[in-house]
Amino acid sequence: MSGSVRVALALGSGGARGYAHIGVIQVLEERGAEIVGIAGSSMGALVGGVRAAGKLDEYTEWAVGMSQFDVLRMLDPSLTASGAIRAEKIVGQFRELLGGALIEDLPIPFTAVATDLATRKEVWFQRGPADVAIRASIAIPGIFPPVMLNGRLLVDGAITDPVPIAPTISAGAELTIGVSLSGDRRGTSTGAPAAVSAEARPFDEWAERFRRGASFLLDRELVRSLLSRFGRDSGLDVDGDAEADSHVVQQADLSKYDVMSQSLDVMQHLLARYRLAAYPPDLLITVPKDACRTFDFHRAKDLVELGRVLTEEALDKSGLLPRRALGGVAAGAVGASDAVGARAAGAAGAIGSGDAAPDEPIAADDARAAAPPASALRAER
Repeated sequence: MSGSVRVALALGSGGARGYAHIGVIQVLEERGAEIVGIAGSSMGALVGGVRAAGKLDEYTEWAVGMSQFDVLRMLDPSLTASGAIRAEKIVGQFRELLGGALIEDLPIPFTAVATDLATRKEVWFQRGPADVAIRASIAIPGIFPPVMLNGRLLVDGAITDPVPIAPTISAGAELTIGVSLSGDRRGTSTGAPAAVSAEARPFDEWAERFRRGASFLLDRELVRSLLSRFGRDSGLDVDGDAEADSHVVQQADLSKYDVMSQSLDVMQHLLARYRLAAYPPDLLITVPKDACRTFDFHRAKDLVELGRVLTEEALDKSGLLPRRALGGVAAGAVGASDAVGARAAGAAGAIGSGDAAPDEPIAADDARAAAPPASALRAER
């Protein structure tokens, strides 16, 4: 792709919001970008790996065709495994699509990021079976069972690096673009910590604030249920005289999956801010976390379109890869290449110097030699 701007992508974690990555990639390539490296955590690893293998169109067609009923059939609940969902049906889909491809043989250099629970380190998969690496990267704690591979107990890459910029440094790109799926919803910001009192306040003081915040994250019926439980019609003394345990949300009010999903979102959002401060991309595209819930995989069409819209907006605002530069090189983008190259060289030198730091990622490049058979990836049932 002569004359194209060389772009490295860091695709973030975020469940079904990861379908927005598809729209991001579509727009970048429509504007003449040559993708020369991809790193991803969790859903970012799945979409990134499929694109690196040249199978994005097939994957998109499958994802967009999924109904809510299809998604429910794919999720295989388990009461005994180390995850609430066995994930074998989901894994089977992208395993079939990738056809046993090895990461080192993919047309585009690719890194799937996972987390080793035993050593508490980030793991980069840059060699070996792509499907095994992706399976490890998507192992959301408590949701999908972890993967035991070559003496490492592996879970979701988002636990250590929700938007993995560092693995793209060696790609030789002119532009590094990060895609975060944990942004604030539009019109809001994280802001300073909230200093509040533990004393119960009247319902009217906080009901509207809760409704505005929770309605973007939780099911509307659940929000109504919680407001009813704690509100004026609940029979509770909302002025603070009720017993302490009356303020505890019971299991019937909020499922453990809702709590786990929202907790992981908060953690990833804050962790991503720190990691991006250490490795800032040239352009960060942010998908708001209220775009959908974690398991809204039946909304692929809407989320792909959202990714397209947000990418168009980000590129137009930044002046990178302008629309008129289709098939050509944008002067502004090329002008940034020297600074990008200098930053990459400096960061690469820092990573390659001296002994491994305590938080330096493990380069797990031996997945091919000791990759377990598919049956070995199944958690005990």
